[in-house]
Amino acid sequence: MKIVLDPRPYADAETGALAVLAFEGDAAPAAGGAWLAELMASGEFAGKLLDTALTYNPQGLKAKRLLVVGGGKRASFTPFQMRRAAGTALRSLKPKGVGSIALLLEGEHASPEFAAAAVEGAILGDFEPDAYKTKKEDSKTIEQFAVLGPETLAEAVESGRIVAECQNFTRALVNEPANRMSPMILADRAREMAAECGLECEVLDRDRMRQLGMGALLGVAQGSAEAPALIVVRYRPAGAGEGAPHLGLIGKAVTFDSGGISIKPSDGMEKMKYDMAGGAAVLGVMRALAHLKPALAVTAFVPAVENMPGSRAQRPGDIVTSLSGKTIEVLNTDAEGRLILADAMTYARRQGCTHLVDAATLTGAIVVALGHINVGVFASDEPLAARLMQAAAAAGEKMWRMPLDDEYRELLKTPFADIPNIGNRWGGAITAAAFLQEFAEDTPWAHLDIAGTAWLEEGKPFMAKGPTGVAVRTLVQLARSWS
Repeated sequence: MKIVLDPRPYADAETGALAVLAFEGDAAPAAGGAWLAELMASGEFAGKLLDTALTYNPQGLKAKRLLVVGGGKRASFTPFQMRRAAGTALRSLKPKGVGSIALLLEGEHASPEFAAAAVEGAILGDFEPDAYKTKKEDSKTIEQFAVLGPETLAEAVESGRIVAECQNFTRALVNEPANRMSPMILADRAREMAAECGLECEVLDRDRMRQLGMGALLGVAQGSAEAPALIVVRYRPAGAGEGAPHLGLIGKAVTFDSGGISIKPSDGMEKMKYDMAGGAAVLGVMRALAHLKPALAVTAFVPAVENMPGSRAQRPGDIVTSLSGKTIEVLNTDAEGRLILADAMTYARRQGCTHLVDAATLTGAIVVALGHINVGVFASDEPLAARLMQAAAAAGEKMWRMPLDDEYRELLKTPFADIPNIGNRWGGAITAAAFLQEFAEDTPWAHLDIAGTAWLEEGKPFMAKGPTGVAVRTLVQLARSWS
């Protein structure tokens, strides 16, 4: 879908549909003409958030259709709502074979923040999870999405395009079934992306990881016929010298999680292809940074494995030695994500990263705590936590800071090794984060538990069912705003 900025008056926009915003309690926008004024006066359309109304051949416009999208209360309308409104506009018009859409930004909404959000919403709304459907006779495409606004919005429109396309890149990776997305296939995709974008890419194979001593990661992988990989992608800006901050992004990539010997119930197991969403997210971030070129050095580390109950699989009670030298008693083989992240975090520290942020579909417990709305955020460092939460707010991704008190570490004890991979049933998302903190050691670190937000169970007016690409926008914003 082509994204353009069109500074012409809305009446001159020759497009399949002109989309305008209308707000509760406000007068009808002038672009809607008498039709919209009458519609709002009658109460049939009140401007409630994401409500829509459509008319054909609107008077005084060159557009073939006029779509009005509710923005709710004007005072409460933020770029977060703009993103959803733009997605709703696209998804409501796409099945009608419109072909092209122009969204009008007026007044306070003709700003860079709203323009970027509008573009992001449209591109995210355009994504469909139907890559493997063979019959698509009824599918329609939008060839062009235009933002109607001043030329000063050009940079924001382009930025929004880059970020959203990289979020969709992440969603496409997550959408792949496990028989088409093994750890090594993910490594190949990372190499292709890096070559295309001018990034450095290195893939550590099983032998190299064994030489280094990554016993925690390799323990998870040993039950599968699929070879594991540690994917490393580096972005180095010009002028980044020694002593400068170096952000390490670690993304969990379990390309399929059966639970291993501690096998999961069959109900819903088909969704465990999305257990690599954290790894896909940090790859999407790197793709965006290659185009946006922030001044911060960033390296992504993606430990990729398949967790299967094969004849060589690790067993409950096994003890593995991590890259850090710490020994781990594996009490539950379905708590595997923290094991692969532990070795990747240690490796990131050894590679010179001064700050660490990991993203992982780590625990069901975070879904119990926060549902499918907020990402759970844990952090060992207050300045990093503040940066991250500010980035999330600016990027329009809902995140909630969770506790990480020292007392939770007391729940991780075993007489047989340095640390077990699980605690008791209480505070499971927190004890998982406390486990990871052991491997961050004294490096400022934050953890995003995206288990409840990486997959959309039912489609929304603004987004299709399936992978969401959560955390991409936040981590891109974190890197761009670092200085």
